[in-house]
Order: sequence, then structure tokens, then C-alpha cells
Amino acid sequence: MFSRWKITAACAAATMTAVLPVGVASTAQAAPRGCPDMYVVAVPGTWETSTADPGKGMLAAVADNLPGDVETGYVAYPATAFPWEGDVYGRSKHEAVANARNLVRDVAQRCDSTHFALLGYSQGADAAGDLAAEIGTGLGVVSPDRVDLVGLISDPRRSPTDTLIGPPVPGAGAGGPRIGGFGWLSAQTYTFCAPGDLYCATPDGDYAARIAGFFAQISNPDPGQLGSYQAQANELISDALAAGGLGLLSDQLNNSAYEERKKQVDDFLKSGIHQSYPWYSVGGGATALTWLRKRLIEVSN
Repeated sequence: MFSRWKITAACAAATMTAVLPVGVASTAQAAPRGCPDMYVVAVPGTWETSTADPGKGMLAAVADNLPGDVETGYVAYPATAFPWEGDVYGRSKHEAVANARNLVRDVAQRCDSTHFALLGYSQGADAAGDLAAEIGTGLGVVSPDRVDLVGLISDPRRSPTDTLIGPPVPGAGAGGPRIGGFGWLSAQTYTFCAPGDLYCATPDGDYAARIAGFFAQISNPDPGQLGSYQAQANELISDALAAGGLGLLSDQLNNSAYEERKKQVDDFLKSGIHQSYPWYSVGGGATALTWLRKRLIEVSN
């Protein structure tokens, strides 16, 4: 029998993979000016931006100084994960989704012919992906046919069925897949995940990490998403029961497993894999960032 503190400790160690330091940029968020042919909404990752000091982070290499009639707006949001930072992960991500949605809405209402691209890295990919999934239902803030590209780097809700650019990567996002996927935006959505990035490539059988990721997602629950939360919980429970049930969870949450997980997370933090996308090769001489920038230029012309 395993105690509640062991579950909490193991889940906390697993959750650490969702809040990795990625550096802080100090460049201010871009504001919409006119009615461009394309408006790019970019959501930086954890600690790359804040509401007090908006920044661009890693995505600047993809979305800054694009040719043609293209404008880019960077979403400012808390980009935190722990209560002592000000906002728990769920609340921080909720603000990112809301702010990104508002950018799209404001431009779409003012500019009838402007098309959009959604980009996100890390926690920002979590938010941008959720907004893309919402638009993909056909009931979002803009029609799906106005979104030409979605690019998600180290998405914590990456599904094995998403279109992965680069070598095959086992596992899936720590936060669990989006129920229903991207709908009408599936063909326009690309994901990038480096092997060993525990944020987007949690091993299939690591149910302790999946539980931690699920609780991070619902740390500030949205009443309107209760049905989705229930579906995700049911899927997680079914998978765990099929794989070995409570006995398996006990094995993954005992003292020995906790120490092993702590070392795994420590090694991951030291590896720099989560910050490797500027040079991570996806084939054909391209990195994750150069591939995404090239594709963004193609769809905007």
C-alpha cells in the first residue's frame, strides 16, 4: 500500500518536466497594426514571457521579420507553473489560450480577408494547440479555413497520431492527448518533439507521469471543460487498468521508483533536450525552427 505523500512526491517529480527553464526574453509583444495577408499568433514557453515583461523567446527565430504582408503578435501571459510563482500551470495556460484567442478575434473581426498561423513552444504549444483544437471543431473564434498553419514545438499534449516532423519519437505528451484531436485543422497542424524530451515524449507505460501531467492540466479547472476532463480521466484509468492496475501504480510510486524518477528528471534537466530545438535536426538539413519558418513563409505567400 502506498501513502498519499509518496503519490504527491512522485507526481511532483514528474510534473517538473512541464516547467523547464528556457531563458527569458525581454522584447515587447507586437501589437496588430493594419490588415495583413497573414497574422501569426505566437505563444512563448514557460518563463520566456510574462504579463509584466512580455517576451518572444525561441519562437522569434520562426516568426520575426517574415517576408511579405505578414504581422506577428506574441502572446503575453504569466508563463508560470507553481503557486509560489503567482499562477499554477492550469491558470497560466488558461490565460495564454484566452489571450491568443482574443488576438485572433480582434484581427478577424477587423480584417475579413486576413488568414492566421498559430505557433507555440512548451507551455505555449499546450495553449496554441488547445486553441487550434477549438477552432478545428468549426465552432471557434474564426473559421478553420482561415488558419493556414499550426506549429507546435514540444507540445505536452502531443498525440502519436499528430503529424510529427522529424524522426519517430516514442511516447506522448505528459498532459495527455486532446480528445478529438485538431478536427478541421488536422492537415495544417505540425508537431516537433526531440527524442528524450519528457514534456512531449513521456514513455507510454509511465502512468505516474501521466497522472501528474493530468493534474497539472486541471490545476485551474474550467467548468466548461468538465466533460473533456472526465473523458481524459476515463482514458487514463482504462489504460492503467489494462496495463496492470493498482499494482502497476504501486510499483511506479514506491520509494525506489520515486528515487529513480527523481534521477530521470534531474538528468533530463541537465541534458538541455527541451531547449535543443534551434539545432535539433528534423531531416533535409533543417532544424525544427528553420523547417517551421520555411513552411510559414510558404503558406503566407
